[in-house]
Amino acid sequence: MSETTHDGGVAVSERPSPDDGLSAAEVAAKYGLAVSGARPGLAEYVRQLWGRRHFILAFSQARLTAQYSQAKLGQLWQVVTPLLNAFVYFLIFGLILQADRGMSVEVYIPFLVTGVFTFTFTQSSVMSGVRAISGNLGLVRALHFPRAALPISFSLQQLQQLLFSMIVLFAVAIGFSSYPSPSWLLIVPVLALQFLFNIGLALIMARLGSKTPDLAQLMPFVMRTWMYASGVMYSIPVMLAEKPKWIADILQWNPAAIYMDLMRFSLIDSYGSENLPPHVWTVAGGWAVLVAVGGFVYFWKAEERYGRG
Repeated sequence: MSETTHDGGVAVSERPSPDDGLSAAEVAAKYGLAVSGARPGLAEYVRQLWGRRHFILAFSQARLTAQYSQAKLGQLWQVVTPLLNAFVYFLIFGLILQADRGMSVEVYIPFLVTGVFTFTFTQSSVMSGVRAISGNLGLVRALHFPRAALPISFSLQQLQQLLFSMIVLFAVAIGFSSYPSPSWLLIVPVLALQFLFNIGLALIMARLGSKTPDLAQLMPFVMRTWMYASGVMYSIPVMLAEKPKWIADILQWNPAAIYMDLMRFSLIDSYGSENLPPHVWTVAGGWAVLVAVGGFVYFWKAEERYGRG
């Protein structure tokens, strides 16, 4: 279109855009555009995550190697730290507070060490999950990948660290007369279920921690309370024998206690099934599936918000 100006010149006006009157969403749909970083469907998200499986494994191994790279003992701290914790707990709870009541030394020491190593597995997964997004914003903002890869990778790092520590755990068990037997094969499904549970918990904490970084300061107190309530240093049924039964039931059925008791049952000869709550394997599987699936969906729902704002 054109029109004559006051000085006789001809001015050419812009041709109307064919997109005039369309909303942004309608323009995007017209030209097949998609929102950058938009959350994919759940099935597509799982497919993308599986496609990054090599990155998840390599990232967890790199973090494990770098974790103690500045320490002279290096990777040995993976074993020394929980062993030192177990030694302190033995002095305080075993010798002074006599939390070993009902157990001989041959049972209590592997009982305590197994509890410390098993609970540390979950504790470390939770603490690393809290910082999975907030502590890696540079990576999250620079690269496009399913963000669930980060908390899953951190949980895998903790599993690898536990597997390294299991050598010492086996040595402690054998040193106190619990020798290898078919029950030791149960360690594999116990670790698998706990690993699934830890992944779900890490995913939940990663989403919460992405918007509330101060949660990382609060979680050590939460985890310490959880540890004391889960029977790491004592037998729940024995210590609460004079309390209402429902209190012991609640503490025994919490997931940390469930996985510790199953590991002790698998590893320690004198720790029999009478120490386990009823339907323990069903409860262990239920906790693993519920938290893993629920945590994954909960994390996925906020996928497009990670690293923004």
